Amino acid sequence: MIDGNVQNLSIYLHWPFCRSKCPYCDFFSRVKKNFDQDVIIDGYLQQLERYAEILPRRQVISIFFGGGTPSLINPRNISRILEKISCLWALDSKAEVSLEANPNTQTPSLFADLASAGVNRLSLGVQSLDDNELKFLGRTHSAADAYQSMEQVKRYFCNASADFIYALPDQTPEIWCRRLKKICALGFPHLSFYQLTVEENTPFGRRGIKTLDEERAAQIYLQTEQFLADANYGKYEVSNYARTGFQSIHNKVYWQGGDYIGIGESAHGRLHLDDKIYAVTDPLQFEELSAQERAEELIIMGLRLVSGINKKNFKQNCGLDFDFFVNQKFKKQSVDAGLLCETSQNLAATTEGFLLLDWLIRGLCS
Repeated sequence: MIDGNVQNLSIYLHWPFCRSKCPYCDFFSRVKKNFDQDVIIDGYLQQLERYAEILPRRQVISIFFGGGTPSLINPRNISRILEKISCLWALDSKAEVSLEANPNTQTPSLFADLASAGVNRLSLGVQSLDDNELKFLGRTHSAADAYQSMEQVKRYFCNASADFIYALPDQTPEIWCRRLKKICALGFPHLSFYQLTVEENTPFGRRGIKTLDEERAAQIYLQTEQFLADANYGKYEVSNYARTGFQSIHNKVYWQGGDYIGIGESAHGRLHLDDKIYAVTDPLQFEELSAQERAEELIIMGLRLVSGINKKNFKQNCGLDFDFFVNQKFKKQSVDAGLLCETSQNLAATTEGFLLLDWLIRGLCS
């Protein structure tokens, strides 16, 4: 039986390797063919053991294999990691075990093997169902590859998500409507939509690729929200939509200020220890966050949720009173303008507010 005093913990494992680098990607990853996977996994297991010494009384509620391309990990090594975690901590009976995969990493038995290894939620990086768009995005799979992989994913995972990128240059609401019809017809219970952004240090940035103008991008964003609502997908975060019962447990830990550790190169975590909050980077580098730093993080992450920021949770998480911390004048103006909605328990962005989320966050924290 789990002790009521045991705190929840989530675990993020970062696999940095990819077969190729997408020209829009600003995340840390490596394109490397010659390395010993088992040696890297051995290092992950050692890191988990070290964390268990620091955090002995925790219950793991979610595990996430991200990247990079973690579907390149041998399923046998996925099993090793999951077995180690279950030996070190209590594992919630409904623990979510997610893994990101790309259609081009599929081998004939990949998804079956991942399910057998203990993965119970598969997130597929489709990005587009159009070959021309996939070529522009630098993806190495075709639309046919994506459809084939999605059918295999649905065969082995009832809990599955697919990622897509929208607001490509010259994309129109009419074109996007056709895309949405195909996407919703797939029957995935969870969908994520990310607006194309171009960062300076990416190939797209160096090539001077221009993003869609803000007005049209906003139109497509609102179109997506309405289309998915009509298809029985509820938006619960700025980029994420789910049918009932399929919201991501792991990602909500980030957005709601829960505790998690990061394993692997460039991974990071947040931990409450002895009434203090720490930013933790691999390997086990702890940096105490001030109450103000933590408060700003909670606003940045919490306002992404449709449910918004829970004021009670905010105070428990950083020690500061929410109404004392935020810029009250800015908050009132934003509520009056219909960009924020407030109750005694929560502050949340409205549909219009989500279009100005970064601006709202800066204003509340000013």
